Amino acid sequence: MLEIIINKSKEQKEIALVENGKLVEYYLDEESIRKEGNIYIGIVKDIVKGMQSAFVNIGTEKNSFIHLKDILDKVDESKEHKEIKTDISTVIKKGQKILVQVKKDSNQLKGARISTHINLPGKYIAIMPNTDIITVSQKIEDKKEQQRLKKLVKENLSTGNGAVIRTSAVGKKSEIIEEIKSIEKKWNDIKNKFDNYKSNKPCILLKANNIVQKMIIDLPEDSIKKITVNDKKEYEKIVEIKNDNNYLKNMVVELKENEDVLDKYDLKKEIAKLENRKIWLKCGGFITIDKTEALTAIDVNTGKYTGTKNVEQTIYKVNEEATIEIAKQLRLRDIGGIIIIDYIDMLKPENKEKIENLLKECLKQDRAKTQVEGFTNLNLMELTRKHICSHNS
Repeated sequence: MLEIIINKSKEQKEIALVENGKLVEYYLDEESIRKEGNIYIGIVKDIVKGMQSAFVNIGTEKNSFIHLKDILDKVDESKEHKEIKTDISTVIKKGQKILVQVKKDSNQLKGARISTHINLPGKYIAIMPNTDIITVSQKIEDKKEQQRLKKLVKENLSTGNGAVIRTSAVGKKSEIIEEIKSIEKKWNDIKNKFDNYKSNKPCILLKANNIVQKMIIDLPEDSIKKITVNDKKEYEKIVEIKNDNNYLKNMVVELKENEDVLDKYDLKKEIAKLENRKIWLKCGGFITIDKTEALTAIDVNTGKYTGTKNVEQTIYKVNEEATIEIAKQLRLRDIGGIIIIDYIDMLKPENKEKIENLLKECLKQDRAKTQVEGFTNLNLMELTRKHICSHNS
């Protein structure tokens, strides 16, 4: 059973996703700071020819950054594509207005990363205007269902729109058709506002879904059984979302006004542990998690575990338990970007293969996009993960 708990105080809003009483995701909602997913009319401020990039004013404190590949037509990343030889100054000009979406939030050093490749997410599909690419979630493994969904979406999408078919689309038909109509209407409204915009100042056209809305959209249908909230205004917002979406009809929304709802399931204790660098494993081994600007390094150690006389088996046991914990921690801490895992060296190739397959299997529980690249020549496991909420790290 999945339950969302929203705890609002004067200082902050905390959101916990709980599965069968265990904390699986935790966020501090910083809606005023978070811009990822927002759509803006931006004004080009500077062209940087040497970097094939430009700085764009979207109305935030720092100018945002766009690369040439995020201005040219979107390409299918699953296929090999040629090197871009176009000069950015032939594509956009200083002072030009462009329609952009924030792909990565700003930080203390850099402005936001933006793109003209718009993505409008729904429960069953995400529409990508101005492309003909239709892809299916990797989590839908049935080939027949993949083909059915592609055909259905292709027949109902307007010309010039592409889509990503999401896991929740499995077995659905009328719901997908309705959602396509709804999202395309939203896109046409955005496009009309952009086309008729006369000012030379930046402007926001669409605010992205907040964390709770994103959870509701991303998680499987009927999986969220209850949302508990301690603030009346938040409660009313959730009830409105429930009433607007038929697939939420069985979800219970409970108001416990002015209570600290994080006292439930001993969540405060679990949340406090998220600050720890070292995480102990049941077997006596441990992992350490260290974040840098470039990547996150995770180290696996045997710790107090002596295991059996068979050294390889002892090492495998620690690595196995560490893998399950690492997948859990990546989701809990919403760790994104490049992740390097330094496992204890295994001599048998079949053990390395088992660990890689276990990691892939455990990451299937994560709603964030992950890509396991496998062991490098230096015996390091390399993977990437996309943030769910970029200001939670």
